Amino acid sequence: MFEKILIANRGEIALRVQRACRELGIKTVVVHSEADAQAKYVKLADESVCIGPAPSAQSYLNVPAIISAAEVTDAEAIHPGYGFLSENADFAERVQQSGFTFIGPSANVIRMMGDKVSAKRAMIEAGVPCVPGSEGALPDDPKEIIRIARQVGYPVIIKAAGGGGGRGMRVVHTEAALVNAVTMTRAEAGAAFGNPNVYMEKFLENPRHVEIQVLADSHRNALWLGERDCSMQRRHQKVIEEAPAPGIARRLIERVGDRCAEACRKIGYLGAGTFEFLYENGEFYFIEMNTRVQVEHPVTELITGIDIVQEQIRVAAGEKLRYRQRDIQFRGHAIECRINAEDPFKFTPSPGKITTWHPPGGPGVRVDSHAYSGYFVPPNYDSMVGKVITYGDTREQAIARMRIALSEMVVEGIQTNIPLHRELMHDGRFVEGGTSIHYLEHRLEQRKQAGVK
Repeated sequence: MFEKILIANRGEIALRVQRACRELGIKTVVVHSEADAQAKYVKLADESVCIGPAPSAQSYLNVPAIISAAEVTDAEAIHPGYGFLSENADFAERVQQSGFTFIGPSANVIRMMGDKVSAKRAMIEAGVPCVPGSEGALPDDPKEIIRIARQVGYPVIIKAAGGGGGRGMRVVHTEAALVNAVTMTRAEAGAAFGNPNVYMEKFLENPRHVEIQVLADSHRNALWLGERDCSMQRRHQKVIEEAPAPGIARRLIERVGDRCAEACRKIGYLGAGTFEFLYENGEFYFIEMNTRVQVEHPVTELITGIDIVQEQIRVAAGEKLRYRQRDIQFRGHAIECRINAEDPFKFTPSPGKITTWHPPGGPGVRVDSHAYSGYFVPPNYDSMVGKVITYGDTREQAIARMRIALSEMVVEGIQTNIPLHRELMHDGRFVEGGTSIHYLEHRLEQRKQAGVK
């Protein structure tokens, strides 16, 4: 096992990794920007190193500075968290070349799964169900593009091979708009991701977003830890997640989960990862794999009793998974609300000093956050300041506990999206379960048209 790990991230995930390390008896080094010098996780770390000014390009994305921090502190491994460099194959490669262990999959696997075309090809070979579409990157010939679209059937969606986070996508409903859409998406993809390749898929009208959590070690052992429903989204950004997904047959989940585990073995995957699917009319369609720990991992931890971050660290150290698939049991239901520093309905950022931070408590309530009274939320990074997660024997109990938790939570000095979460916990469609990925945006548009403030 490692003696010292450097955490190359910030915010709640830095604190989450730090806690996992402390439980394993591992010392931690936290790198931080000047803006995060007073953060809780910086104060709690065994060692901390300032790696640059507030802009992430000069700090959290500054690879030479992170490597140097690992060298001067004698760290043995680097945990990238999520976001920033967590899915950057070049960073993973640089970490390994510098003599450290990257806590995640190999650079080759990150590179393969980060390219949507090669990822889809690998999943098809592994038997994972995929959305109908082009077999690879779209050709330059407009006539061939039109032929492929006719074969797939409209509407179609054009996607950047190297895209992510909801960027680099364009829905096309008619043949007349097709070629122009491909040309524009290629230009955007080249500028945003340095890769102009695009591919085509059938556009599903009202799908749900369901994902499968996996763990794999270096001894060809892989297992899946159930599914999460992340359909409550705005502009492709998740707002609420839950596990298990309501209303989907367990036998179907098991079949897809087994295929995901087998895919991990075939591609040589290592660590924690997530297979993301669109689900519609009883069918799963693979869209991408996240080669890192997810923001929403706590809901899976609560229904399985497995510490995903600790398992990440163990397998990175060369240990075998301590579980077999038959050992994994799912109990109860968990829901997570992402708490963002933003206007709850205009979604404009709300940085500033938190004058009061009173998190909720009680049975089945977990709060993952680096915030505290007096903490200054910097304007330079993602607006998420924490997550409230509730667990219950049933989905109804998890929702009831979330309602109570949100009613107890007090954050003053900045705006947060807690009012939106409170509304959604009483929304009839959400309570019923099974909303599509478009539901929240439709609901917000109706709210706007009704003049509700």
